Amino acid sequence: MAAHPYETHLARVARAGEHAGWQPADGPLPALYLSHGAPPLFEDTAWMEQLFGWARSLPRPRAILIVSAHWEEAPLALTSADAAVTPVYDFGGFAPMYSRMRYDTPAATELSAQLLGMLSSENVHRTGRGLDHGAWVPLKVMYPEADIPVLQLSLPTSSPAALLELGGKLRSLREEGVLVIGSGFTTHGLPFLTREVMRGEVEAPGWSRQFDAWAQEALARGDVDELAAYRAKAPGMPYAHPTVEHFTPLFVTLGASANPEAARTSEIDGFWWGLSKRSFAAA
Repeated sequence: MAAHPYETHLARVARAGEHAGWQPADGPLPALYLSHGAPPLFEDTAWMEQLFGWARSLPRPRAILIVSAHWEEAPLALTSADAAVTPVYDFGGFAPMYSRMRYDTPAATELSAQLLGMLSSENVHRTGRGLDHGAWVPLKVMYPEADIPVLQLSLPTSSPAALLELGGKLRSLREEGVLVIGSGFTTHGLPFLTREVMRGEVEAPGWSRQFDAWAQEALARGDVDELAAYRAKAPGMPYAHPTVEHFTPLFVTLGASANPEAARTSEIDGFWWGLSKRSFAAA
């Protein structure tokens, strides 16, 4: 019986050797925006290679703070800082093995205390919640050793301005070796996908390709105002985002960067199930 693609990925990880940890001399880590996929990401060899290669191109972070499309809650909330918290299996219709997967990271007590201090004006509350699939699925590919403390922060609003401001409050974490990630999907029109598109028998739908091209061009210009006006200005709306929670984590990423209006190039592009995988780093 052939090995599962994720098992093959883990063998590739083992061959990659040691991952050098972040040091102050490395300077601030970038903030990332990820298109995070779903459990079948573990079956996509090429995409796993892209994500793991991207992670290995950066110093190994001291800790990770991630905001995911799959946890919308206000006021702000944090996942449990305990070690080995059971993930949230917030999906259905996939192979049962994915609802048994774990991502048992170390305790994130230090990062939790730091965040509560930094965001003291935000009335942040702690929960016993684990990481949802928008967090643990891509991280299990990028950092499969699960040896980095991880916390997830809820997505409190869909307002680009408010999320840019929130990202700005997280910016200093990057100077201490914390990787700040906004996790979504550059297009996410699941209700409008056909079986032929999802099986890769035909190209991505026009609304997905048009929105993706618009986002690429706006990021390349560093045009935050254009991106923030996506509801009115982006082609392919509302099909690309019938609900907006998979696009808005992008603004946390931009806000956490040193210059939100800097030009951005993509680390990952292309389509999966007809949805745009576009992902980028913001230094």
